[in-house]
Amino acid sequence: MFKRFSLRSRDIHEAHRAATPLELLFDLVSVIAIASAAAGLHHAIAEAHFTAGILKFAAAFFAIWWAWMNYTWFASAYDNDDVLFRLLTMVIMGGALAIAAGIDGFFAATDLGLIVIGYVIMRLAMVALWLRAAGGADRASRPTALWYAGGIAIAQAYWVTLSLSPVEPGRLFCVLFIFGAILELAVPAVAESKGNTSWHRHHIIERYGLLTIIVLGETLLSAAAALENSAAGYNSSLVTIACSALVIVCSLWWLYFSKEEHLATTDGFRAFTWGYGHAVVYASGAAVGAGLAVLVDIVTDHAEVGLRVGNYAVALPVAIYLIGLWFVRDRFALKGMARYVLPIFAVLTLIAPLLFALQAIAVLMVACVFTRDYTAAKELS
Repeated sequence: MFKRFSLRSRDIHEAHRAATPLELLFDLVSVIAIASAAAGLHHAIAEAHFTAGILKFAAAFFAIWWAWMNYTWFASAYDNDDVLFRLLTMVIMGGALAIAAGIDGFFAATDLGLIVIGYVIMRLAMVALWLRAAGGADRASRPTALWYAGGIAIAQAYWVTLSLSPVEPGRLFCVLFIFGAILELAVPAVAESKGNTSWHRHHIIERYGLLTIIVLGETLLSAAAALENSAAGYNSSLVTIACSALVIVCSLWWLYFSKEEHLATTDGFRAFTWGYGHAVVYASGAAVGAGLAVLVDIVTDHAEVGLRVGNYAVALPVAIYLIGLWFVRDRFALKGMARYVLPIFAVLTLIAPLLFALQAIAVLMVACVFTRDYTAAKELS
């Protein structure tokens, strides 16, 4: 009975390790929640609630991304695709859907109830998965799995206590939330210090890349919305937004999927930097879509902010995306001038809305793609 419950780690040198259909379904559910958070950010910016909107987006995104990341790295090491693994994964999906359902209430009235319920469901299912791993682990690996299970359980007790406490949304609540986030982030660092899990490098790179594609794909919904609005009565500004959105998204995709290796080593520090740093890439990628949706609202007179705010709602996340890519990959993978292309274009992107319109951001992204590819190739020649 106990052997059926336990999980054994997979071979880190397994050939042709690819994402499973279950993992792809899991990604889809996670992105539904990310899209809900991005929609909340879009409406907050359009209504000129900048600070509250950004903070709530960051909090909601953290819950979704952190649960996704924990499951992804666990599955890379222990996915045996048995019935119990599938069922626990589906429980985690149910938690993600609960988070998505609770985001509207969170943005409207800072109601954390459904989000906390969904998050705790996701994380307690992870506790069960780590206990399964502990049951099948050898003597050297068992402490790592138990530290994961115990650390996650303690963090969930903290979140439940915080949600039931009388603390009102404000500075104190923000401090307590940040403490909880730090507690969550510390669990893998402490657990992995007891012994590294056997995650598969190529599998992890693929999993991260797939989520990047889906997050960027969400941004194209804003382009579709612009064309849909224009279809009711031709509007050149909406067509411009749609075309610029397509160019920007394709450029961001091109920059991510370069020829350079994303994660060239399994070194612990490098893996943590790359794994955690992608939060910036994913959050900014989702926020680009929110910014484009704000521009659609502005052009159709459904926003309380001006065009420059809308342009910055696109330029800022694009710049952050570039910095995020530099942080997780380019500063390690490139040399010479090529190493600094993304930060330089991040600065230019932030300047662009002061002088030009949205099209300038699209042009800059195309220039960034060609400049980076040219300088990287030159350094290698």
